[in-house]
Amino acid sequence: MPRTPALRPLPFLIAGLFAGLLPAGHALADTSPDAAATASAAPSASSSDVAQPVTTVEVVGTHLRAERAELSPKIGTTVYTVDTHMIDTLGQGDDTPFNELLLRLPGVDQDSKASGSLHVRDDHGNVQYRIDGVLLPENISGFGSSVDTRFVQSMDFVTGTVPAQYGLRTAGIVEITTKEGDIAPGGRIGFLAGSRNYDEPSAEFFGSVGRFTYYLSGSYLSNSLGIENPQPTAKALHDDTHQAKTFGSLSYYIDNDTRLGLLFGTYKGYFQIPDNPNQSPGFTLAGYSDASAGSSAIPSSQVNENQSETNRYVVLSLQKSLGDLNYQVSYFHQYSDLHFTPDPVADLIYLGTASDTLRSNTADGVQFDASYKLAANHTLRTGLEYTQQKTVSDNTVNVFTTDNTGTQLSTTPEAIVDNSGKTGKLASFYIQDEWHVMQPLTVNYGIRFDHVNAFINEQQWSPRLNMAYKLGDDTSLHAGYARYFTPPPQELASQSSINLYTNTTNAPAVPVSDPVKAERSNYYDIGINHNIDPRLTVTADAYYKQIRNLIDEGQFGQALILSPFNYQQGYAKGLELSAIYTDKRWGGFLNAAWQRAEGENIISGQSLFGPDELAYIASHYIYLDHDQKLTLSGGAHYHFGDSQISADFTYGSGLRRTPMNPDGTPGAPNSGELPGYSSVNTALTHTWKHTAVGTLEGRLALINIFDKSYLLRDGTGVGVGAPQYGAPRTFYAGLTTSF
Repeated sequence: MPRTPALRPLPFLIAGLFAGLLPAGHALADTSPDAAATASAAPSASSSDVAQPVTTVEVVGTHLRAERAELSPKIGTTVYTVDTHMIDTLGQGDDTPFNELLLRLPGVDQDSKASGSLHVRDDHGNVQYRIDGVLLPENISGFGSSVDTRFVQSMDFVTGTVPAQYGLRTAGIVEITTKEGDIAPGGRIGFLAGSRNYDEPSAEFFGSVGRFTYYLSGSYLSNSLGIENPQPTAKALHDDTHQAKTFGSLSYYIDNDTRLGLLFGTYKGYFQIPDNPNQSPGFTLAGYSDASAGSSAIPSSQVNENQSETNRYVVLSLQKSLGDLNYQVSYFHQYSDLHFTPDPVADLIYLGTASDTLRSNTADGVQFDASYKLAANHTLRTGLEYTQQKTVSDNTVNVFTTDNTGTQLSTTPEAIVDNSGKTGKLASFYIQDEWHVMQPLTVNYGIRFDHVNAFINEQQWSPRLNMAYKLGDDTSLHAGYARYFTPPPQELASQSSINLYTNTTNAPAVPVSDPVKAERSNYYDIGINHNIDPRLTVTADAYYKQIRNLIDEGQFGQALILSPFNYQQGYAKGLELSAIYTDKRWGGFLNAAWQRAEGENIISGQSLFGPDELAYIASHYIYLDHDQKLTLSGGAHYHFGDSQISADFTYGSGLRRTPMNPDGTPGAPNSGELPGYSSVNTALTHTWKHTAVGTLEGRLALINIFDKSYLLRDGTGVGVGAPQYGAPRTFYAGLTTSF
């Protein structure tokens, strides 16, 4: 049954700055002067299309897209909705990296690209991506994103106690509906340039031939700030990046109720690892360095480390509508790899080890989802997923030999080959019922089963219960409980090979490394949404998560690959508040998120840590390294004529750090807090309609207007690598033509 505002209190927020970012369930139209131009640039239907002779494809497409959305109910959850208009108002428009788009949402924290880029409700990663209803397997990538903002037609970001169809990765669900071909062929070609050698050409093409529709996009990005700078300087040393992305969505409508779809995407990224100057050599390498004299033939400002990343996927789906029965069955394939190449000399001088690391992951699977209207007030949904993954890790590590105390014995390195592989399987099943108990109350209850057999062999039955209740014409309440089962990412987890490095400079201080277990948690969430008037909405949402085998991740080795580990127990809790104002020309939003997450006793991957650190955490709760107490965001926009001006800000109270005691020894892990930071951004766009080359849009943007230098990481804390600073002031200018 289609959901109505009365049964969808899914609150939240944010759209005022962007009239297209609306609380789910609210049918608020964009009445701004440039809305028509924005709509004409995207491959979506218009009222005039209905009168065209070839209307069957468009009508069928709209019908099946609505049915596909009904396969994934979001009753009782917190949902934030983004569309193309919201994206267009961002400084970089649809060139905005997808992770930065998510950072505009409440409860999402900024972090370094090397450690995952963002955190949802104080969770590390644990975000699930679905494209047109199909779950994408995870990739290994540390910096790039296989999702390109450019192909997003709309996006639901779901948090809280999610229904039974969502499992495994549950901190945040990113449900993307892609752009599709229109009746009339068209496209967009654009170019965005900016500070630090930023260049990004892009193109989109869409259209249809009979019952066949297509949408294709691609972009190429290069700049000289690929990864956060370890120094508070305007320019980073050795930090170039080149990234290419493609995406395609092809659909063939067999009849009015049957669609065959093909999605595919590719990503290829190359990154230089930025240098940190003025470091002293830690090891002696014959002919190059003398650690005792502090001399090195290669300064740390000239280290040449690099990393390349690949991700590609293809999804084939069959969607069918049979009246009260709707289903979609899909096959997916994904391949991703990451290759870290060290500086074979400098890494030995400064780190005592030089590791050439190649890790790849291949995933194949099927997914089936179905819904059946059992009665006027009951809709039954069920589904299953099966994935088989093969992970390969090839490492050649150059090290120095040492004695039992760790003292270097030889100045000539030796090579250790450390290769491994694993084939793992994931299987899931769910069933649930959407019950309209009475006019103001809807309940969605169900159960899910997940089984993983990889580096671990575990399973769990997970009950789910969500409710939505309309307290009045302007006020809605939602609440829920969910049991979650989160296995460690197979592509990041690995078997222990620490015995290979005994009496070498790569030997761990703790010679134990138990396998990472699946996280199990109880999650509670309650929220309220109130419309003060048609233009102003305020919301609040509170949550608590009780966790066993809490999974966290850190960057411990040379390669910028995250490694998971478990705390024996932990918790996360928080409160989110927001307000949104939307008028014909004006809009604004304000968000605040308070959160806290702690864990105790590390029970896996112990070799990644120092003995003193492990001993303290064994009997003390500590903040998770990515915990940030307070996050704020806000902004406003104004339309005038064919132009729009917008501004927004973000604030973070600072991630965790490990302070130093007066005697020079490390203090309690993660007991310190980095200084708070803020960034203010602004953008101006103008549209020229009916030109000789189509509709033109010009864009000027200034990010971090006040050029605030702020630390995201200072190099201390549990599982934290080098210091990393936020991007300095950046200017962008772009031009796009739509035809």
